[in-house]
Order: sequence, then C-alpha cells, then structure tokens
Amino acid sequence: MLIYPELNPIALKIGPLAIHWYGIMYIIGFVGGWGLLHLRRHRVQPKWTSDEIGDLVIYVALGVILGGRLGYVFFYNLGFYLQHPLQILATWDGGMSFHGGLIGVAIAIALYAYKNHRHFFDITDFVIPVVPVGLAAGRLGNFINGELWGKVAYLPWTVRLPCDDPRFVNYCNGATTGYSPPHHPSQLYECLLEGIVSFIVLWWFSSQPRPRMAVSGLFGLLYGMFRFAIEFVRIPDAQLGYLAFGWLTMGQVLSLPLIIIGITLLTRAYIIKESKQRKA
Repeated sequence: MLIYPELNPIALKIGPLAIHWYGIMYIIGFVGGWGLLHLRRHRVQPKWTSDEIGDLVIYVALGVILGGRLGYVFFYNLGFYLQHPLQILATWDGGMSFHGGLIGVAIAIALYAYKNHRHFFDITDFVIPVVPVGLAAGRLGNFINGELWGKVAYLPWTVRLPCDDPRFVNYCNGATTGYSPPHHPSQLYECLLEGIVSFIVLWWFSSQPRPRMAVSGLFGLLYGMFRFAIEFVRIPDAQLGYLAFGWLTMGQVLSLPLIIIGITLLTRAYIIKESKQRKA
C-alpha cells in the first residue's frame, strides 16, 4: 500500500493570484490536443488549415469549460449552487462533469459546423482521437486536488491519505492524525483507461480511413464502458450517494446513454458504408 504524496493543489502563488494545478492540467489538455490535431491534419486530414484548427480548439475549449461546469452544477450539486451561486465560478476547486463537457462540446461543434459549412460528424471524427489527452490530464488534476477517491481496498497499489490534511477528513473516520484506510486511486484508473488506453485505441483506429461516425461511435463506447466499470470502485458523490439498486451512481446513469449512442453510431456507420458499396 502507498502513502499519498504531499501534493499542493496550488502550483504557484504570486501575491493574491494562485495558479492551481487543476487549471494547468486543462491548459496541457488543450495545448496537447491542438498539437495533435496539427499532426492529424498532416497525416489523415490535409483539408484542415492551421487557422481552422485554432478556431476549432477555441470552440471546443469553451464547450468543455462551460458545459463541464454547468453539467456538474445541474447533474451533481444543484441544491448547493442555488444557495451559493458565486461558487459556480470557483472551478479551481474542481467540480467539472465530463458528460456536461461532452454536451457543451457537441453544441460548440454544431455551431462551428454550421458557421463553416462542415458536417458535424466529420468534425467530431477529426477531433475525438485527441480528446483522451485532455481526459488524462484532467484526472491527474483530480489526483493532485485530492478528490474523487475510490473505495477502501487492501491492495498493493491502494493509497492511504494523511488525516491532518483537511481535504481528506471524510476518509479518516474522524481521525486528525495518522492515515486513512487505503483507497482505490480511481482518478488514476480513469487516467489510464479513459486517457491512455482510449488514446492508443482511437489514434490507431483513426489512422486509417473509417466511415463517417465510426471514430465518434468508438469513443462513446470506450468511454462509457470504462467509466461505468470504474464507478464500481469509486465512492459516489456524498450529496447524491447511490441512485438505484444500491449500486448505480450518477456517473453510471450518465454513461449508459453514451454506450448506447456509441454502439448506434458504430453500427450505423458500417451499415451506411456497406449500403454505399452495394450501390456502387
């Protein structure tokens, strides 16, 4: 079993200005995605220009930030934010919803597609292979913030949390010294599966021509399955708990439609491809 390292959520403080690691991870995700989109442009999508990619990244970034924050507010803690509306702006403390961010990005891409006369799924198929980079960075931000821990488990890689750190008071059963029982580092599981594994699979899959919607569908299926599985070892949000059957969490409720959408897009993509080949 491991001990949680002494990680300060604040990376740098200049007077009253505090720069948080959580925000830095988002910047890493956006910059990394921008660079990889340029690489994809040269390899598989030469019709995209550098300026178009820059504009697209701005649209996506706004969709992630606005959708992610509003998704967390509405899906996970609406009552609290109705009482403390100014706290909606405190994104540096965490509290971003992937599913809300996904909705925000979908709206942003729809607006970009309309403005630039492109097909919605041509854009999503182009963008999605780099999305796991941002997911991996975001989960590392969760780990540094000391949030989203998994359940107690006595395994070689589970992590004990210092009870004298106020971030971990809820994991220490009232103790203020010593260490908590060991918890699954569920943020790192998500970093591995939703980030690294998904990136490898999607980058490989999209390196060859695929029918429209196929890349987008595979992402939905992968993320939905990985998130649904990891939720079994992740402690549900305290204000929500389990929603049904004594085990179903909000993350799983929101991931089920994503799995269905992913399967539908993949199936439809190859049915349409086969239909076109028959007509040809």
